[in-house]
Amino acid sequence: MNWWSRFLDFISPRQCAICGRRLMPTEHSICSVCLLHLPRTNYQLTPYNSKMAQLFWHLAPIERAAAFYYHESHSETASLIYKLKYNNRPDIGEDIGRVMANEMAVAKYFDGIDALVPVPLSRKRMRQRGYNQSEQIARGISAVTLLPVITKALCRKNFTKSQTALNRQQRQENVAETFELRDGNLLRNKHVLLIDDVCTTGATLIACANAIKNIEGIRISVLTLSFTKS
Repeated sequence: MNWWSRFLDFISPRQCAICGRRLMPTEHSICSVCLLHLPRTNYQLTPYNSKMAQLFWHLAPIERAAAFYYHESHSETASLIYKLKYNNRPDIGEDIGRVMANEMAVAKYFDGIDALVPVPLSRKRMRQRGYNQSEQIARGISAVTLLPVITKALCRKNFTKSQTALNRQQRQENVAETFELRDGNLLRNKHVLLIDDVCTTGATLIACANAIKNIEGIRISVLTLSFTKS
């Protein structure tokens, strides 16, 4: 932190997005203790046949799949996603994206990946939030891996209702035909990594993958911040 940031931190201390404790000058968004205790999935070690990867079998041409940690409703870590999406905290996405990238790079999860493609938001959601949380996560990953973030190849055609209270079949129906390919040339002959915040049934990622699967030479993998335990 520079001297101005330190001064502002002294006047208005930054707090951990999970536990609320004051952050140290070298910490970003989440304190070291909370980062240490995030319930990691370690799916990057078995990206082709993990429980998450199995969600996509026979439904979308997704090669490998991983998530950083397990998501549980009403837990302390659930507040991390909530603040990222609804409390105007895009910094959380970038910060946790860097942490996730550093840890998963050890398992060579990004080897062979050519570009990061965040799951797009509808225009309505973008107006409400001012940013796409998945893109913020992708920006953090990019800062570590130096992979380009492509946001203009895929778009969300319409606003769908929240997925939170829907079952697996309802989620798939809710997002079916939601995503539209805008510029396939940007993804031609690339191995792309779809980025999202939470994976529950995989419906959103399946819809995204199916929207781009016919691009010449494309390969698709996915990475999310969290994975919901069933």
